[in-house]
Amino acid sequence: MLGGIAAFVLGLFVFFSPLLGLVRHKFNFLPYYGPKETVLVERDGKMVVDTIYHTVPPFSLIDQFGRPFTDHHVEGKILIVDFFFTRCTTICPRMGVQMQQLQLKLNDEAYKDVVFLSHTVDPEHDTPEVLREYARRLQADTARWKFLTGDKADLYLQGSEGYLLAAREEVMEPGGFLHSGEFVLVDKRRHIRGMYDGTTTAGMNALAADLKMLLKEERIKAAEAERARRR
Repeated sequence: MLGGIAAFVLGLFVFFSPLLGLVRHKFNFLPYYGPKETVLVERDGKMVVDTIYHTVPPFSLIDQFGRPFTDHHVEGKILIVDFFFTRCTTICPRMGVQMQQLQLKLNDEAYKDVVFLSHTVDPEHDTPEVLREYARRLQADTARWKFLTGDKADLYLQGSEGYLLAAREEVMEPGGFLHSGEFVLVDKRRHIRGMYDGTTTAGMNALAADLKMLLKEERIKAAEAERARRR
């Protein structure tokens, strides 16, 4: 029995390690989500075509401790984002557990630049105090996992226009709110690089695999930027 548990733990380590993971990817780099446009820019005296990708806009919200929380607090971080509400009895409990397990599996120095942002769609009920208790029940590492509330219009706009997720009041939905069950992966330049089913283990495995790819991509881009700076 012990040998089986040890093998299982070792398998998790191998899968989630950014150096040893065995999952293959069909992209050298992850795709970009959302609208994009091509523009002409000048580089080294030549006009070349460049692509401008969808960017998550700045935000100003409130965290579970009642403190202002803005995009400046996560500058230079990779984000894993979702929307929920504490009174939800359908998909939210499953999403919360999946995020909790993901947080535990990514509790390693290799993932120090990863931050989890959970936004309520029910800010009138989900005050900082309510969110703080919800975070406690999920055993959230509040240094890495932020539960956010704020102005309803700001939250809904950030969900729909920023993260491309459903987030709004809807009287026909259970609990009176509609929100996506997906987790969104956002890179350090605020581009959306992946969307995953936040209610399933398969979705979390795909997210973890793509996160390792994104970390590798970020290291490559950082090295390229450093070489360009030294020229």
